[in-house]
Amino acid sequence: MIPRAIKRLFHQASIGDQSYRFMFERGAADEVVAIDCETTGLNVRTAEIISIAAIKIRGNRILTSERFEEVVRPDAGMQADTIKVHRLRRADVAQGHPIWKLLPRFLHFVGGRPLVGYYVDFDIAMLDKFILPFLEIELPNPRIEVSQLYYERKYGDAPQNTSIDLSFVSILKDLDIPPLGQHDAFNDALMTAMMYVALRDKKVRGSRIPRLRTHTVFDPTGG
Repeated sequence: MIPRAIKRLFHQASIGDQSYRFMFERGAADEVVAIDCETTGLNVRTAEIISIAAIKIRGNRILTSERFEEVVRPDAGMQADTIKVHRLRRADVAQGHPIWKLLPRFLHFVGGRPLVGYYVDFDIAMLDKFILPFLEIELPNPRIEVSQLYYERKYGDAPQNTSIDLSFVSILKDLDIPPLGQHDAFNDALMTAMMYVALRDKKVRGSRIPRLRTHTVFDPTGG
């Protein structure tokens, strides 16, 4: 696997549209963007994006007024189980825009800021599926995985054979963050942003999360 730093240099030299070179500019040191993509499945090759949300975070402030939130009209129709999970009707999705029309605004919104997410590699892989043919590069943004931040605060000093639970619901509970209803891109991005701010604060203060649970669970869908 090519290291991300080397891949970033390659993409910087090979970007198809020079007007998007701003994606390689880091921007303000204290700014990141929490993202979430709702999809029709968990297989990157076959799934489609049906909604995207992104929220800027500056320092310890979540800027909900500075957000990107769009419903995407996928190439394939939505199945009944997808409608049930995401609570998006076919009529809602039909009013959305094709992903290629939304990408320019999304990319200008996030710029070169680090992207924060839960199971963020999946979200970025889904986006890259469309960005690669558009710009001939993948997203070069640094990534921040909230489950890794949580692991460090709760299990970083744990003895071997400690049962580990990195589920979305468990992170919310340990951080006293109210559940807003998952499988909604904006809600998930907002909860992820709150996780990031809380975990970052704990790291700065050197505070750890007590280990009270015994179940071994890791469900990236939060179920």
